[in-house]
Amino acid sequence: MAERLKEIKAKTAVAKLNDVPTSPRKMRLLADNIRGKEVNQALDILKFTKRGATKDLEKVLRSALANWESKNQDKAQELENGNVYIKTLMVDEGKTIKRIRPCPQGRAGRIRKRSNHITIILDVKAVKEA
Repeated sequence: MAERLKEIKAKTAVAKLNDVPTSPRKMRLLADNIRGKEVNQALDILKFTKRGATKDLEKVLRSALANWESKNQDKAQELENGNVYIKTLMVDEGKTIKRIRPCPQGRAGRIRKRSNHITIILDVKAVKEA
């Protein structure tokens, strides 16, 4: 079983980006649009989406794609056929920087500057042969 897991891990591509200075909720809204899609289609969606967080998500997706290409050099045709897809896309909460802002009547209001961690795992679709 351990050998099988090593073989699977050798073929799967993972990319992570930690401490992205965007709130996790805003990033998850984008991640839901491309989760489970084919890689080229996901890149097109990110290209034409007008949100600030698209730049960071595209950066991680391109990194995962480069990792997949380096691990699977013999399967370069799969990418052109559109069989490489986003298997897992997780957006987790990162550090929260706390700041204080003056409020009326001498009070202090808290500002929470949130960040997130993005993890992308790519895989190849299983081709059904008749």
